[in-house]
Amino acid sequence: MKKTISILILFVAMIAVFSACGKKSETEKVRPKVIGFSQCNSAEPWREAMNQQMQNEAAKHPEIKLIISDGNQDNSKQLADVENFLVQEVDLLIISPNEAQPLTAIVEKVHKSGIPVVILDRKIMSDAYTSFIGADNVLIGEMAGKYAAKVLNGKGKIAEIWGLKGSTPALERHEGFVKALADYPDIEVIYEQDGAWLRRRGREIMENVLQRFEKIDLVYGHNDPMAIGAYLAAKNANREKDILFIGIDGLPGAEGGIQAVENKELSATFVYPTGGKEAIETALKILAGEKVERNITLGTRTVSLDEGK
Repeated sequence: MKKTISILILFVAMIAVFSACGKKSETEKVRPKVIGFSQCNSAEPWREAMNQQMQNEAAKHPEIKLIISDGNQDNSKQLADVENFLVQEVDLLIISPNEAQPLTAIVEKVHKSGIPVVILDRKIMSDAYTSFIGADNVLIGEMAGKYAAKVLNGKGKIAEIWGLKGSTPALERHEGFVKALADYPDIEVIYEQDGAWLRRRGREIMENVLQRFEKIDLVYGHNDPMAIGAYLAAKNANREKDILFIGIDGLPGAEGGIQAVENKELSATFVYPTGGKEAIETALKILAGEKVERNITLGTRTVSLDEGK
C-alpha cells in the first residue's frame, strides 16, 4: 500500500514538473520582442509626431513591445539611454542620433553585440547598422534652393537658420541649398546660425538678424518651427511683408508647416516624412528573419500656395 502511495506521489510530482515546464515554455513563446527606440529629443512637433506614429504602429502588433527614451537633445543622455538598452538586452534598437560623431561608437557597440540596429532620420559616422530610414536631405535642400532662386527671381539676400550643426540633416540641407544656388551669383547668404531645430531659437536669431541687416529678402529655416519663429520675430518688427520664409518638415495640423503655408506665414515647406511607421515595419521584418533594404529613402514634395498641396 505504502509503495502504491509513493508511486502515486511520484507520478503527481512528475506531472507537476512537466506542467510547469510546459507553462514556462508557453510563456517564453509569447514573450514580446522588445524594441528600444532612442529618440534624440521629443521637444520638436516633428519628433512628437514620429513618436506617436511609431506607438500607433507598434500597438497593432502584440508580439512586440516598444520602449521610447528621450535624449533631451543631449549627447551624453542619449548615449546613456542606448547603454541602458544594451544592458536590458533589447531585441532591436532604433535610434535617431542627436549628433553623428558622439553617438557613433555606442551604435557600433550595439551592432557588434548582435542586436540589429535601425537608424532613423539622422545618420552616424559608420556603416555599423542594419538599415537606415530617411528622406534625401541633400535633395530637399536643393529643392529649397531652387524654390528660393525662383521666388527671388535670381537676386536677393538670404538668412539661413541651421538645424543642429553636428546632425547630418542640417549638414545635408545646407549642402543641397548651397549647391542649388551656385548658379545664381546675385543671391547671397548674408547670415547663418545654428538654431538647434527649436522655434524659440529661430525667433531669437531672427531678432538679431533684423537688427543687423536693413534688407533681408528670404529666410531659409532647416525646419518649419525655426522658420515660423523667424516669421513671428519679423511680424513683431513689422517687417514680415518684406521677407519670404521657407522651412522643412511639412507636418499637417494646426502647428505644422502646411498650415503655416495656408496662413501665409511660410511661402513654402518641403515634406520630410517622420518614418515612424516605416521604422516599426522594418523592425518587424528584421525580427522575423526577413531581409530588409540597407537604405530606405522616403519621398518628399513641395507645399506652397503657388504650387498647390
